[in-house]
Amino acid sequence: MTDAYIVEALRTAGGRRGGALRDWHPADLGAAVLDALVGRSGIDPGAIDDVIAGCVGQVGEQSFHIGRNMVLASSLPDSVPAVSIDRQCGSSQQALHFAAQAVMSGTQDVVIAAGVESMTRVPMGSPVILAAQAGVGTGPWPPSIKQRYGVEQFSQFTGAEMMAGKYGFSREELDAFALDSHRKAAAASDTGAFDREILLLDATDKEGNPIVHARDEGIRRDASRDGLAELKTLVPNGVITAGNASQVCDGASGVLVVSERALQEHGLTPIARIDHLTVTAGDPVIMLEEPIRATRRALERSGRALADIDLYEVNEAFALVPLAWLKEIGGDPALLNVNGGAIALGHPLGASGTKLMATLVHALRARGLRFGLQTMCEGGGIANVTIVEALG
Repeated sequence: MTDAYIVEALRTAGGRRGGALRDWHPADLGAAVLDALVGRSGIDPGAIDDVIAGCVGQVGEQSFHIGRNMVLASSLPDSVPAVSIDRQCGSSQQALHFAAQAVMSGTQDVVIAAGVESMTRVPMGSPVILAAQAGVGTGPWPPSIKQRYGVEQFSQFTGAEMMAGKYGFSREELDAFALDSHRKAAAASDTGAFDREILLLDATDKEGNPIVHARDEGIRRDASRDGLAELKTLVPNGVITAGNASQVCDGASGVLVVSERALQEHGLTPIARIDHLTVTAGDPVIMLEEPIRATRRALERSGRALADIDLYEVNEAFALVPLAWLKEIGGDPALLNVNGGAIALGHPLGASGTKLMATLVHALRARGLRFGLQTMCEGGGIANVTIVEALG
């Protein structure tokens, strides 16, 4: 079995809802990433065997096969195939897994794993909302599933409150973690830590003036503990607020994955090697704690100890997810989300997987470190774990 290498990894800067990326059609947004991956690597676009695109809200402008439409909107030849996948928040992380598996199996040599989500133009929950408005169907969960799990619906917000209670986290602890996320993200942005991974885009400001979108819009440099404490909880007597949860975000991201043969044939220089891939599933009601079990399995199957891992990226869907992960896995807080996370930088759903990978790979290389681990919670109680080895 051959190794799979990452040659390029990049993302757009996050756009707030109604922000700088509001005028970008999601297919064009994803296409810009595809073009940049090809342009930066110097590879012949006709050599790409496949594009695997993650997207959660596959409706409206993200419907009718967003992956293929990204290719058609790009400069890639129309001979390049594509597929659109949905593993909820882990969609583009799973796209990376599929790309790596294709390369490792020897069936393909050059695959782009990408993701896109315009949460301004296709708001979260749009597929369910539109179906309800049209009076079509009864929703995504049939009575058989509701009866099996004793619920009327599955909600990440309910799961978050359940998880906070199970692992014993207070509102104050969650807010403190959120504040730290903003501070780390601001420092990373201000010192240029994101410059190598961010694709500059033409955009418009609030007044409609042309600008270059180069900075994540969600970072709150004026965030404070008192300000976070003033926010209302989502449910009475709860601990989850908009301040200690991830931000709605527009964005796209992608990685170029190739075989060793492709490295030689196309004169490419790898920046990372895929070391291990794991995906697990568990309780769909609490749903957000699966990264803990998935990480344990990944470490066991990879033969690596946590001490071998130099940096961790655990998606900040809610502050309690990485906090519970640290508590149960025993990780070093100083190695977690070193450049901030989704609380400050945004969580563009289907684009977050390869977005985090771009951040992880470049953070490892900037520090001269070797191994990184990425994981995130996903709807339905699923979690992906990817271990990468930085090169160069």
